[in-house]
Amino acid sequence: MEQGMIHIYSGDGHGKSPAALGRAVQAAAEGKRVVIIQFLKGKGLEDSPFLRRLEPEIKFFRFEKSEEDFAELSGERQEDEIRNIRNGMNYAKKVLCTGECDLLILDEVLGLIDNHIITVEDLKNLINNKAEETTLILTGIQLEDDICILADEVSKIETLKFKVW
Repeated sequence: MEQGMIHIYSGDGHGKSPAALGRAVQAAAEGKRVVIIQFLKGKGLEDSPFLRRLEPEIKFFRFEKSEEDFAELSGERQEDEIRNIRNGMNYAKKVLCTGECDLLILDEVLGLIDNHIITVEDLKNLINNKAEETTLILTGIQLEDDICILADEVSKIETLKFKVW
């Protein structure tokens, strides 16, 4: 199997998660195993009946319990969610270490750094556990230079014009 790459989709524009999802569908169509772990998405995509039909080729996980945005939660509820998020990060580490999938997408993982839930060093350590053949996609708005240099490909998504349907 070919060596896995690290891709980052960042920027303040809309479309980072859909771009990652497109890559997931493409990989699944090629017979590859795909895992998507979502962070900071509120309800997220996990409960979508359409996306559930993509399983088992694409497996979706969200470890947070709240359907509200993280920033809107009380301090106590944020602490609960931080524990859940750390469980998600531990699962991501397991998936990367074991080579359980061909493509792992950590959707909005860069936002965990922005919210001081994990550090750049935590993310580096996670990336360093990646099995050689696993491809990893990270998404989020802000991108630290320390993370950028670890990637094989970085895409900056920006919105030039936004029109409501």
